[in-house]
Amino acid sequence: MSTHQIDADLLERAAAWATQDPDPVTAAALRELCAAAPGDAGAAADLADRFAAFLAFGTAGLRAELGPGPNRMNSMVVRRTAAGIGRFLLDAAAGAYTPLAVIGFDARHNSDVFARESAAVLTAAGIEVQLLPSALPTPVLAYAVRALGAEAGIMVTASHNPPADNGYKVYLGGRAESGWGQGAQIVSPVDARIAARIDNDEPIASIALAEGGWGVLPGAGEPGDIEGRYLQAIAGVVPATDGNGGDAITAARENLRIVLTPMHGVGGHTMAQALGRAGFSRVRLVAEQAAPDPDFPTVAFPNPEEPGALDLALALATDTGADLVIANDPDADRCAAAVKFPDTGWRMLRGDEVGWLLGDRCAATAADTAVLANSIVSSRMLASIAAAHSLAHEYTLTGFKWISRVPDLAFGYEEALGYCVAPSLVRDKDGMSAALMLADYAAELKAAGSSLPEVLDALALAHGLHQTDQLSVRVADLGLLDTMMHSLRSAPPASLGSEAVTGFEDLSLGANLPPTDGLLFATGAGTRVIVRPSGTEPKLKCYLEVIASVASPADLPAARAAGNARLEAIKLELAGLLNP
Repeated sequence: MSTHQIDADLLERAAAWATQDPDPVTAAALRELCAAAPGDAGAAADLADRFAAFLAFGTAGLRAELGPGPNRMNSMVVRRTAAGIGRFLLDAAAGAYTPLAVIGFDARHNSDVFARESAAVLTAAGIEVQLLPSALPTPVLAYAVRALGAEAGIMVTASHNPPADNGYKVYLGGRAESGWGQGAQIVSPVDARIAARIDNDEPIASIALAEGGWGVLPGAGEPGDIEGRYLQAIAGVVPATDGNGGDAITAARENLRIVLTPMHGVGGHTMAQALGRAGFSRVRLVAEQAAPDPDFPTVAFPNPEEPGALDLALALATDTGADLVIANDPDADRCAAAVKFPDTGWRMLRGDEVGWLLGDRCAATAADTAVLANSIVSSRMLASIAAAHSLAHEYTLTGFKWISRVPDLAFGYEEALGYCVAPSLVRDKDGMSAALMLADYAAELKAAGSSLPEVLDALALAHGLHQTDQLSVRVADLGLLDTMMHSLRSAPPASLGSEAVTGFEDLSLGANLPPTDGLLFATGAGTRVIVRPSGTEPKLKCYLEVIASVASPADLPAARAAGNARLEAIKLELAGLLNP
């Protein structure tokens, strides 16, 4: 490739960026890329992508690959974003008070750097800032926002994204937001209001940085330790013990054998402490995955949902005769669980299955005015569970920014391993309090000669056998997603598998929920399929659910086999529609 084939304006913008970049590592990398681009097509394409757009700030905050350029996560983007958040908070305060922001970070590459830079920017802007004392789970930050009455929370994390990524979650609370949404992640139109105050061309030299002046919340061993306060708070999601082994609850928990993995993330210490404080003394950490490691060396993808991610944990469970496997994702806001089924052996529970178990558990002790909720793409069984307990139920759009805002919420979940069992403490998904409640349930059942799989069977008999699955179609061009959705809208399938489609809803019209890009198909046999573009990846996602009535436990194996066959037939037909 010759020099004249490189856009001169692109090279000029890249050189200007490198000159301003306060991080010498990313500045040097960008200069190297600029030097290579005239003679290297790959380098030229990479450079063009980095400057193709400004990284968009939305309800999910920011999330992207680390590196130089406006379309990546780096110090330039973080400082400008923090400055915009500061302007938003000061505008909301209108001089009536000094806003408080609390900032947390995980153990990913540059998370601590971005957190300190954000603290320096906000402090210089006149905002009171409290920084978490170390790399801690996202639920600890979400708890701190509510516990401290903060107007904003910022969590530097990319959750379960690949090692090269990082991100920025934003919560709103205190005097900046009233009502049930206090301490929840931002939603529209707040995201747009913050984005409007982010100047993507603001000279970095003009953004003031305080050299100090922000607070650091107490760490482990100090009075008021924020992690300890969180642990003490979530301990209330399970019954207390007498503390000396003299009651049945203590004995049951001491008898449950647990394998725990934080998947190289920041949840290991906090989760182990939560279990230990509750009396679970037989907990084995997966040694290879116990310490935080931003490179996630033992997994191809640091997400418990991914095939192979739990292999080490399941192997340890088999070797040690464990009863339960608990896995948190790297920032510990999600929880995966695996148990041993009598007929098939160890299997990771689907997110919906954990949602049913925890939902039924929460419903049993909920107030009469309590509400259970789950995202629309999650199973319909929770609605039936709520009705059986004479409780209200609501469906929401995907994401805990919506689920956590349901008034009078007692329990909420989404199929992607997110659960909220203590909304008064953490108005977000919390993989640690959820894991604690699930472990307590497993211990109680084991002591009674039962198990979580047996409860799932009982729920199927009471509410119908609900079976769920997913189909994802990845695309190379994001524009294809619009094409595929348009095709399904204009020519909806007449059948799903061998079942005639009797119901169709375009979710973008917002009939029952706020408008969202999605399509719902239903059959007279109780099958439902929802198709929507992924919010974080270039793929179209299809969420499938089939339901069947089952008369007796003896009928369950055959019913499950028939349901699996229905799901496979529907997936095959959808794959044909989406890949003509």
